Amino acid sequence: MPGRILPLITDQIYHIFNRGIDRRPTFTNRLEYKRARESIKFYRVSNPSIRLSKFLRLEEKRQSEVIYLLQKSKKLVEIACYCFMPNHFHLILKQKAHHGISKFLSNFQNSYTRYFNTRHKRDGSLFMDQFKAVRVETDEQLLHLSRYVHLNPHTGYTVKSLFELKRYEWSSFQTYLNKTSDFVETNLVLSFFRNINEYEKFVFGRADYQRDLKKIEHLLIE
Repeated sequence: MPGRILPLITDQIYHIFNRGIDRRPTFTNRLEYKRARESIKFYRVSNPSIRLSKFLRLEEKRQSEVIYLLQKSKKLVEIACYCFMPNHFHLILKQKAHHGISKFLSNFQNSYTRYFNTRHKRDGSLFMDQFKAVRVETDEQLLHLSRYVHLNPHTGYTVKSLFELKRYEWSSFQTYLNKTSDFVETNLVLSFFRNINEYEKFVFGRADYQRDLKKIEHLLIE
């Protein structure tokens, strides 16, 4: 993965985006989405003792031992939000170690690409070499970005309705509504809201506008 012209700063939050080469599909079925989610959970820490592929072949007792060690390990990043789409992904990350985001993305993308290539009998890169990273400079920007990321399946018509969006498995939105995850740092966003219902209204309030904007984005001047 090429080095970045501008380094990413520790303890700062970034919106990370990457897509498949030539906009090719990167997640094509439930197993692949699930593996991507397992990968970001596993590789968010520094120097895992084994690869995810080997970890998943361990017996349950040994897996528990590895998970315990991972929980005690230093984090490369904190994951505030994520969303996997058919040919791209979004992450909102807080860097917790020097070069943490770059190391995390390298580990995740390399691991998932090996898995995807094995399943599809292909070789070579799956994602664009250089991921996009935008620094989140204000709390307001963080909140709007979390809404943008969580609305992505609805905006892109991967789901048809807001009812379906609440049940979309491959983003952190379900986690925010149900508070069920052991690796998403929801408090980075939810601390600005009195309750979960307030956050849900905040997200849904922009849904139609964001979908309409998507329809005309090719007409907009960047």
